[in-house]
Amino acid sequence: MRHPTDADRLDARHRPHGQPVMHQDWGKLLFMHWRISENLLRPHVPSSLSIDTYGGSAWIGITPFTMWDVRAFPPYVPPVPGLDSMDELNVRTYVHYNGVPGVWFLSLDANSRAAVLGARTFFHLPYYNADIRMEGKYKLKYRLKRLDEPAAAFKAEWTPGKALPKSQPGSREFFLTERYMLYTQFEGELFRARIYHEPWQLYAAELTNFASSMLEAKQIPQPKSQPILHHAEQVSVDIWGLESLEE
Repeated sequence: MRHPTDADRLDARHRPHGQPVMHQDWGKLLFMHWRISENLLRPHVPSSLSIDTYGGSAWIGITPFTMWDVRAFPPYVPPVPGLDSMDELNVRTYVHYNGVPGVWFLSLDANSRAAVLGARTFFHLPYYNADIRMEGKYKLKYRLKRLDEPAAAFKAEWTPGKALPKSQPGSREFFLTERYMLYTQFEGELFRARIYHEPWQLYAAELTNFASSMLEAKQIPQPKSQPILHHAEQVSVDIWGLESLEE
């Protein structure tokens, strides 16, 4: 499999053809990233996917955020009260399939049982039920306790800083955040789904409190180095249905 080029990474940002199946707004998002050995990731990623690398290294991320205006398409379907907003956290790494870059989720936690069930059923994603509390406007406080097994917990407090220049192809920021494809697997069959939103406006962030067992729940040791941080505000997201990659 060939490695993605900058052109491949830019091409992934184009809005797909056809009708998306879901809309969501995402916000108050913190990208936390660490370098990680490919050997630690390989048991958690299907052999049909190549682990995407930058600077000679694989990467792992933890991303807490909130979402709202969650609704199915066509666009006239209104949000369902009580099901149209939630908080989420995902543990992710980066992969590609024959040069098409995307995200592989090791776990996703949400505080909506309906959303967890729906994502497990229709997108075959490893979602877990969790008790999540997110507070604050200028200084953000996020707390998570997983309600399913394996047990996991997360807490972080951070303050967004100044706006950063728009990330450019070839930069670390672009590699870590500009991702418009998710990969998933069900009964040995590999799938992918496209998403679309405007390019991220990233902000610096200062982390003042952090503790997590999200990686340990996957038998991956938590890196001891400080994470690379990026904060992001609202983006409007459309999501397309799964596409099988079986030949």
